Amino acid sequence: MSSQPVFIPVGDLADGFAPDSHILPGTAVLQGRQFVLHFADGSSASLQVGEQECQLTSLGQGSAEGFVGQGAYRASSLRPGIVLLDFIPRQAHGHSLSLVLDLSAALFTAVAGQLPSAQEVAQSAFSRVNQGQELTAVRCQFAHGSLDQPLAANTPLHHVTDELLGLRNLYRYSPTECYEHIYLNSHFYTWQCLQGVEQGLADVDRCHYFKLDHELYLFVWREKIIPTLGVVLIDLQQLKTDGKIFGYQGNDFSAVANFPVGARTQILNRTSHPLHD
Repeated sequence: MSSQPVFIPVGDLADGFAPDSHILPGTAVLQGRQFVLHFADGSSASLQVGEQECQLTSLGQGSAEGFVGQGAYRASSLRPGIVLLDFIPRQAHGHSLSLVLDLSAALFTAVAGQLPSAQEVAQSAFSRVNQGQELTAVRCQFAHGSLDQPLAANTPLHHVTDELLGLRNLYRYSPTECYEHIYLNSHFYTWQCLQGVEQGLADVDRCHYFKLDHELYLFVWREKIIPTLGVVLIDLQQLKTDGKIFGYQGNDFSAVANFPVGARTQILNRTSHPLHD
């Protein structure tokens, strides 16, 4: 008789993913560069990228104020001309910032994540529903805009998409870690661990989908049991992903874990629901 699978802290998950993982090497393409991010609401921010650290500074009031901070970063490029820049801002415990910089199209998408407090995590699902809250206490903000030039009218920004819906994909993160995703609808996906430290676990969680380019997507998920934020790029041309998983190191919530992930992808099938009037 098999034992009951157990949900584990994100720090333990990082340890399981680390050996021989399929993450991308870092890129130095942003080092020494400075960008101005022009947000869709008219606000802007300055991004400075050094050898090891980067800094985002708001240049005025508006949505840009929610995407500021400084810290050591990871930069990777899943597709030429598109860079994922990710870091944990100093002096902002439980926060993370991720930027998709589309250098070819002069566009960006920003993702600001915030982990919940211990008190928020302890709140029951029933209580959250009764109060009209989401089941997950992990929060996220998104913003889109242009790089180095004010946003022109009718500029085609990165945008929400339904192109992943119905896909059932297999993700091989390392020789020991393998997961399955099914993208159910515009708000939720389901996952299960087929092999690895979470083997036997499965759940349905809140998620968000954005189209960056042809067959290239930004997928973000927010888990409700173990507070977790996932930010990954999915390339269906190369059948490869790259991104990060962010959460608490242990169960005392005193330290965070923010580790890179990358997977080889296999499309298993696509489901279409024949609902007609």
